[in-house]
Order: sequence, then C-alpha cells, then structure tokens
Amino acid sequence: MDRTSADGEQPRTGSETAGRDRGEHVTVEATKTFLAHRNLLFTVAYEMLGSAADADDVLQETWLRWVEVDQARVTEPRAYLVRITTRQALNRLRSMKRRREAYVGSWLPEPLLTTPDVAADVELAESVSMALMLVLETLTPTERAVFVLREAFGIGYDEIAAAVDKTPAAVHQIAHRARRHVEARRPCRTVTARQAEAALEAFRRALETRDLQGLLDVLAPDVVAISDGGGIKQATPRPILGADKVARFIVGGLTKNDVTLTVQPTVINGSAALALHVGGELDGVIALRVEDARIAGLYYVRNPQKLTHIDSETPLTLR
Repeated sequence: MDRTSADGEQPRTGSETAGRDRGEHVTVEATKTFLAHRNLLFTVAYEMLGSAADADDVLQETWLRWVEVDQARVTEPRAYLVRITTRQALNRLRSMKRRREAYVGSWLPEPLLTTPDVAADVELAESVSMALMLVLETLTPTERAVFVLREAFGIGYDEIAAAVDKTPAAVHQIAHRARRHVEARRPCRTVTARQAEAALEAFRRALETRDLQGLLDVLAPDVVAISDGGGIKQATPRPILGADKVARFIVGGLTKNDVTLTVQPTVINGSAALALHVGGELDGVIALRVEDARIAGLYYVRNPQKLTHIDSETPLTLR
C-alpha cells in the first residue's frame, strides 16, 4: 500500500520522530545556554575588536558553531563559548588589519550607549573606556586577546591557552608583555565621579555658548582631541594637542556652522559623555577622559556608521 501522505511526504516512523524531537530539544537547550552567556560573549568580542558591528558578527559565527557541538560532551558551556568567541574574534581581528590601515583619518572605537550598572562597575567601565581601548589597539591580536581574557575577565592561563592555541607558558609570557605595554600607556584615573561630572557640565556649557575661555578653563594644558569621521564626515586627520589648539578648533568648527547646537549628557562605554545634535540631527558623540578635574582626552565620533549603537542601551558584563 502506498503510504504517501496527502501533502506528498512519507509518514515519519517513530524513530524518525524521536530523532527530530531530540534534535529540537538540543537546539532549544543550546539556545538557552547561549542566551544566558550572550552579554558576556558580546563584551569579550567588543573588547577585542572595538567594533559593535563586528562583535555582533562574531556572536553570529559563535552561535552557528555552538549549535553544531555535541552538548552532552561539554562540561563547562561558559568556557567553551568563550573559547569559540575568542577564536572567531581573533580571526576577524587579523583580517581587520587592512581595513584599519585603509581607514580615512583617525580611528576610534565604536561607542555604545551602556546601562547604569556598567558605569557603577568601575572595573568594567574602565575596560571598555575609549581611552583604554585605544591603548589596546597598539597590541598584536594575540596580545590583545590574552590581555582582555586575563585582565578584564580573570580567565585562567590554561583556558586562555586553549582559546588562542598557545601553551600556558607562552600565554604567561604574552600576558606579562601585554600588561607591561598597557600599563605604560594606560590613562590615570585621578578623579571622583563628582569631579568628572563637574568637568563634563563645564565643558557642555562652554560648547553650547561657544565660550572659548570656558573651554580653556576646563581643558588640561596637554589635552588630546581625536575625531573620527571615517571619510564620511569632516574630522581632523591627526590628533590635536594642547588646550589652546583644541579650544580654538572646537569653537571655530561650531561657529562656522551657523546652526542650532544641542548638547545632551549621556553615558557612553560606562562613562559620562555628550551627544551633539546640530540642526536637530545627531552629529556625533564625545567621550571624555578627565584627570585632575580637567579634561585630558576628548574623543569625538562623527562617522555615522559607528553611531548605530547609541539609540538603545547595550548590556555588558565581565561575568
């Protein structure tokens, strides 16, 4: 007898149905596990890449590999997922080298609108700060991966070794070298949250009123300003050094555009920042580094391709 069903398919046997059900169950459980660690995996990828868009792509690649894994053989899902994410991020980081070399003007990390708990976690906020992530750009891909996994996430050397395909002894050496490199360039945190907020507010008022002296009063003498337009929006090709030059550049740029300027406080990468709207449209985001109650670093992201993650909060975590 022909047992073809009305829709043209052969009816499933009991074993086929059971196999399908087991497969669906595995996928459901794999999804639950992945989602439970998603924020951690995104944070790992973002700290390694400095790009939320690329971090999202890495998570997609991680997911595709994770669902193909025999879940029953995985004793530590978190460690396994971090390993997959690290390897995918490393592959992407190496391939991004040419893209970075061809980038027009200065390159800054992609800013993220972060949740209040990120700002409250001093360790996490520092690990994703614009200033520190720029320092991480000076490391090799493997050094960056090792530094991020060890210093930010506290992952053991054996586990890191498995993720970067090195021996634990080699990872020890890489970690020591990367730590020494970062410590020599790491920005100092010498202000309280209240001092940082006061400096931000003074800077905001000076911006809105185009007050040159007000800017000079809040900028550190050796302030560094970096702007990133990506060749799409105007930006300085190189960093600007010194309070006088930075202040005149800011006021000159705003005066040249005789339009309404609105400056709104926000929280970017766990730190107080400003969103600038010119003529009612978002022009960019300014992240600040404050030292000794004055602004020592100013990072202005104008590239519209990097402003896609400031409309909604991005949850980050080190755990």
